[in-house]
Amino acid sequence: MPLRRFFSASPLLARVAPFVIFLLLTAAQGQFGPASAYWFYLAKTLVGLWLIFEIRSHVAEMRWAFSWEAVAVGIGIFAVWVGINGEWTTQNSLWLKLGLAHAPKTAPAAWNPNIQFGTSSALAWLFIVTRILGSTFIVPPLEEIFYRSFLYRYIASQNFLSVPLNRFLPIPFFVTALAFGLSHNEWLAGIICGAAYQWLVLRKNRLGDAMTAHAITNFLLGIWIVWRGAWQFW
Repeated sequence: MPLRRFFSASPLLARVAPFVIFLLLTAAQGQFGPASAYWFYLAKTLVGLWLIFEIRSHVAEMRWAFSWEAVAVGIGIFAVWVGINGEWTTQNSLWLKLGLAHAPKTAPAAWNPNIQFGTSSALAWLFIVTRILGSTFIVPPLEEIFYRSFLYRYIASQNFLSVPLNRFLPIPFFVTALAFGLSHNEWLAGIICGAAYQWLVLRKNRLGDAMTAHAITNFLLGIWIVWRGAWQFW
């Protein structure tokens, strides 16, 4: 298949292109009316699944692995994510506090399909389940491949495949954790999260434990959001 050959030709593209495509679809959410935030999430989840299928034979480290450390980190980061709460712990609030942004005239709409499609409607549940499954099984491989397999090692060397996964390098470690954190609105929790997942990769010399921890965190967070109505986390 042409796309599979495209990925096989470049180890860099195999790790970066799927993440960029996923990111572009994320940026399109809500750009074509309020309902598009949900339909684009469904679309990017399906596209993400297809991309993972296409790159699976070209990214050898993309293999799920289970360990007690992965479970502990996954649960611990979930607790950190919902436990850290303050006016300066989200990017929106931080930039306002620093005077680097202006308060919007209207608050941005929360990602809550119950409001858009009706409480407990079939469409609302479709998008809730899609988001939980997508954040559990699609997001972890794509993000871990990009941040932990590519970015961390590429900062150390352009020949990134020559850098062992278990080699601790201070600058790549902190830059990658910072980049991961700032890609989330909850920037402080995100930095801690990125550092914890990177620690798992360093400890285990494989990506699979970080993928599992990431999946556990996202799954628990999704259940928490729906149970507590904490839609601001989405």
